[in-house]
Amino acid sequence: MGNFDNIVLTYPVVLHDWLSQPGYGSLFTMSLLASTLVPIGSEWLLVLMLVKGYSVPATITVATAGNCLGAVTTYLAGVYGGTWLIERVFRVSKEQQERARAYYQRYGTFSLFFSWVPLIGDPLCLVGGMMRINFWLFALLVASGKLLRYIVTAWITLRTIA
Repeated sequence: MGNFDNIVLTYPVVLHDWLSQPGYGSLFTMSLLASTLVPIGSEWLLVLMLVKGYSVPATITVATAGNCLGAVTTYLAGVYGGTWLIERVFRVSKEQQERARAYYQRYGTFSLFFSWVPLIGDPLCLVGGMMRINFWLFALLVASGKLLRYIVTAWITLRTIA
């Protein structure tokens, strides 16, 4: 087996091991990936870190920052990616795109506040980019919603588990 084969076979295991360890770097990365179209969650790691005694403000801040950066990545994919990227690479169906557009039409740009909601949040960010929503308004709404979600998650964790 060549060096390239070793890297290809070893990299996913090393990445998994690193991401499953509590720490601010892995929390940031998991939070970032969770707010792209990668189907993973970051709340479990936030809860684990809080239970292990990590700083509440730092944990919430790192998770929110990573999650917001991932949402910006998804937004930019919508701005610059075009329909091909959205349908072929991200595999967001026309039905999911239409559902996100319907949210925009029904609730307006402020529906981006709910970008933290599973299943609809990432397509909302993607369609927000496709519709060229003002970036600063996008960032404010997304960051507010995601911050509130992590605050509530931390509060529930500290009241029930920790």
